[in-house]
Amino acid sequence: MAAAEPGAAPGSGSCAPAAGGSVPVLFCFSVFARPSSVPHGAGYELLIQKFLSLYGDQIDMHRKFVVQLFAEEWSQYIDLPKGFLVNERCKVRLVPLQIQITTLGNLTPSSTVFFCCDMQERFRPAIKYFGDIISVGQRLLQGARLLGIPVIVTEQYPKGLGSTVQEIDLTGAKLVLPKTKFSMVLPEVEAALAEIPGVRSIVLFGVETHVCIQQTALELIGRGLEVHIVADATSSRSMMDRMFALE
Repeated sequence: MAAAEPGAAPGSGSCAPAAGGSVPVLFCFSVFARPSSVPHGAGYELLIQKFLSLYGDQIDMHRKFVVQLFAEEWSQYIDLPKGFLVNERCKVRLVPLQIQITTLGNLTPSSTVFFCCDMQERFRPAIKYFGDIISVGQRLLQGARLLGIPVIVTEQYPKGLGSTVQEIDLTGAKLVLPKTKFSMVLPEVEAALAEIPGVRSIVLFGVETHVCIQQTALELIGRGLEVHIVADATSSRSMMDRMFALE
């Protein structure tokens, strides 16, 4: 669970030390409020653990949260002060942060580019279901030609690993580039994208899912582009690597 640790708030913090033992705390989440207790001197991490023990079946672990403390002097909740320790009876709540989720829109040929990553002969015996992803890759490139969608192809160290497999027809590809790093986002690729007006979406496929595909996707997303990974046209040596990379 990821929870943001807020900075210090004026006029708040740990209270005067009390006797050892446990301290009563009211734990609030959503519409619920449950009294419990924590050890004297408990800090941020223990509060989070307590929230999980009380509300774990209702907390979305993919969200981010902030812990807040009810401040009597303000008569409202404030962000939990940095370094806060529970020394007396208090009331805290867990608040989910509203995070904007990027949604993938429909693909439009005029704003889309296809990226074909390292579909090379040397990988044939090592990559799981390589024949299947070649077959899907062929159809993708056929579709790109029919719709006039630009295609950018990379080959990882082709001098040692060979060229793109013969089954993949690169006729009409905008770029076919060698590379020696994981990501396809080479200077030549960035220049080519800059020449295409209104590019919004990248359709990405090839190998390996957990290395070159993942690094390419992260770099493209960092540049504000939508990335559509074609799951049945990308693979790895290990299905576990592939599964977790796609996740």
